[in-house]
Amino acid sequence: MTATATELRTGSSLVSEELARSVAHFVHVHSGQSMERAQRIADQAFAFVYTAATTQRMVPSDDVDLGLHAFILHTREYAKFCQSHAGHFLHHTPAIGAGCRTVEDVTASARALKAAGFVVLDDLWTVNGENAAQCDADCGRPYGK
Repeated sequence: MTATATELRTGSSLVSEELARSVAHFVHVHSGQSMERAQRIADQAFAFVYTAATTQRMVPSDDVDLGLHAFILHTREYAKFCQSHAGHFLHHTPAIGAGCRTVEDVTASARALKAAGFVVLDDLWTVNGENAAQCDADCGRPYGK
């Protein structure tokens, strides 16, 4: 039996360099992240939205949520991305109340990104400092409905 290596892709490979820079800059300026970290956050946000287009249950990590919001605020580009990859606009539907993001929900999303062939930057997949990138669960709440 021969093992074959699967090359994982980045979320940033889905968008133009200009859009990737713009979303990262927004995260950097508005969230106080270093530019290097902001670029990594934006990358995971692009992968998150792409995966949410085909996965019913997605919840971003604390960090990825910063990139998700920055991407959504690029309304024209976000709408075009959604149409291209989902066939319709993916609405942001946050749960009401604090504490609704659980490690289990975020872990399921990180797992979905990995299953979709994306590089998952483990240090960005946390909830209140707890690592959620160790994909042992498969649950979450609907995203994009």
